[in-house]
Amino acid sequence: MKRFWLGVLAIIIVCGAGFFAYAWKPAIDPVEPPQRSSFDPALIEKGAVLASVGNCTSCHTRPGEKSYAGGLAVPTPFGTIYSTNITPDPQTGIGRWSQAAFDRAMREGVDREGRHLYPAFPFDHFTRVSDEDNRALYAYLMTRQPVNNPPPPNELPFPLDMRLVLAGWKLLFFDRGAYQNDASQSTQWNRGAYLVDGLGHCGACHTPRNRFGAEEKGSHMAGGEAEGWTAFALEGTSPAPIPWTHDSLFAYLRQGWHADHGVANGPMGEVTGNLGRLPDADIDAMATYVMSLMGEPSAERTAAARAIRGRAPAAPDPASTAGVAPTSADTPAARGAVIYQAACATCHDGSRPPPFGGINFHLSSAVNAPDPQNVINTVLFGLPAASGRPSAIMPGFAATLKDDQVNDLLAYLRDAFAGKPAWQDAAARIADTRSGKYQVSVRPSDGIERGPDNVGAKDR
Repeated sequence: MKRFWLGVLAIIIVCGAGFFAYAWKPAIDPVEPPQRSSFDPALIEKGAVLASVGNCTSCHTRPGEKSYAGGLAVPTPFGTIYSTNITPDPQTGIGRWSQAAFDRAMREGVDREGRHLYPAFPFDHFTRVSDEDNRALYAYLMTRQPVNNPPPPNELPFPLDMRLVLAGWKLLFFDRGAYQNDASQSTQWNRGAYLVDGLGHCGACHTPRNRFGAEEKGSHMAGGEAEGWTAFALEGTSPAPIPWTHDSLFAYLRQGWHADHGVANGPMGEVTGNLGRLPDADIDAMATYVMSLMGEPSAERTAAARAIRGRAPAAPDPASTAGVAPTSADTPAARGAVIYQAACATCHDGSRPPPFGGINFHLSSAVNAPDPQNVINTVLFGLPAASGRPSAIMPGFAATLKDDQVNDLLAYLRDAFAGKPAWQDAAARIADTRSGKYQVSVRPSDGIERGPDNVGAKDR
């Protein structure tokens, strides 16, 4: 028996030593911060476009603070992670990072000092970025204004506060390597896949995650969550009443809205705002790739969309819509009909199309979705105006509607426009959203965050 336990101990020691050898990463020597003149201006400009594709500013900038200076609290199911400073400040940023150190962070999720990075930084997508694009990103970031700003320490429980644990996460879930073209697909499709699955890291929001925070295998783009919002499925289970087409998706990504699908809200507003720097050819490629995931709609869904188009131009009469009780009845849907008529119908009656008029709710993915979170967010917090240019706008009703009134409104929207029963968990979600349990990000299409607790924050 003694020999048995000695053998077990020996195996544990060997396995532990092997894991430590796998997990340990050496530091990369620091360098002097490179001068702007050492970079080709064209490379810097290319990096600026790529940083927009990667949406880098959204995580690495606190609202109202200097761009890329970090310190933004990123809530996760495991605790709060604070984004790092990626300005070229030599003390608190990446000013002493070489190109090799930057490449390792993107490819392997390991910083210059050899510490494993938390996957809140989506290195599982960034690993696919090409060497050429990494050089451009490095040139852009190293020519930003240096900002001395150390981020707060992460707020994670033991043992998740030990970065060595992340090596185990990578061993289980991380597939390292640059994107490889699929020879069976077109050049356009491959370009779209590279942008969507790589630097764009769309799956980080639009793919469900397992209990360990890793994207579910086999559920690519099947829908997920991001910053208090539901990120709808971008494959065959999309809840869009009117199926997406290549042209509608291209227009939505290009301009932040489409008449059949409404205006980008929440984190997606920032995404479409940043994609404005991409050329049409790249937006076209992204639409081509995503549409290949969605596939052709079924005959049943096509027929349903045709029926929706037949009744979508005008909002239903809340006193006579089939399935909704008369407004004198004391039911949630009936009470909600009155609220809709008073607060919503003026903009959502179909007489003024998006983006400056509200979408007719027959066409709304949010109203047809399996959960009510996006409708709740929009009703409570609205859609802020963009800065310095015309944009879609909607007032938030958090200060004027009580929780039970929001719940009644949702019951009416769900019944009258989607023909579906009310969401069972709507009341609890409304209360949790208002309380701040769900840390909801609210942004206009220009990408400047104005969350529920920081409306009016300065532009970045």
